[in-house]
Amino acid sequence: MPTKVIAVANQKGGVGKTTTAVNLSACLAADGQRVLLFDLDPQANATSGVGLEKIDGASAYHVLLGEGSLLEKIKPTAYERLEAIPSEVDLCAADLELARLENHLQRVALALQSVRDSGRFDVVLLDCPPSLGILSLNAFAACDGILIPLQCEYYALEGISMMNRILDQLRAAGANPRLDIFGVVMTMFDGRTKLSNEVVEEVRKLLGAKVFETLIPRTTRLAEAPSHGQPIIYYDKYSTGSAAYQLLAQEVLERLNSINK
Repeated sequence: MPTKVIAVANQKGGVGKTTTAVNLSACLAADGQRVLLFDLDPQANATSGVGLEKIDGASAYHVLLGEGSLLEKIKPTAYERLEAIPSEVDLCAADLELARLENHLQRVALALQSVRDSGRFDVVLLDCPPSLGILSLNAFAACDGILIPLQCEYYALEGISMMNRILDQLRAAGANPRLDIFGVVMTMFDGRTKLSNEVVEEVRKLLGAKVFETLIPRTTRLAEAPSHGQPIIYYDKYSTGSAAYQLLAQEVLERLNSINK
């Protein structure tokens, strides 16, 4: 099976984007997939979320500028079948530097080619910055689909129309003709509130089968896990958050398998 690259993205911060990238990566790896978590967010929360340190020079920054191979940046984690490309603050400069380069929207795609060719991974998850800057656009140009975490609140759908416009533009420009939304996952769900249930219903009406069945709950344990450098299935295996991400991983695998048929 060829390596599948999924960008986890939402231009709005605080919606569970990195939580989803980290925990989905860990659950897919626990299910037997060989997973690479590529942290493209200069805040480097996905890096610390899998227990890696933010170290000067460890990010993909120089590779994106054309120096070296992305394979050299891959680090093992404490979890079987899960490896990562860390981020650190130098990626902040990438938005400025990449804009000056030829093929400035293809730098991540070009860097990832060695990873695809290596056959080492079944799935690569890109944790994008909470913006639609040049790093996110590079991730979109490089991926096979975008997974969008949407918080269960009334402004949840505001960004979807903007995201669709960006995808249309990238397809039209030839940056990634196959680009599409891989799926939408509802996060921070509180089944006790009318608001959460109404938002989920509204999103399902508008986006239909794009929306995963699994709802990610708002829980204290999910919020605590990153400070311990552990995905939720290792921090609290029997929590509701752990169960939700394990179910989401199953749905993601089913969609990936249907793409390959």
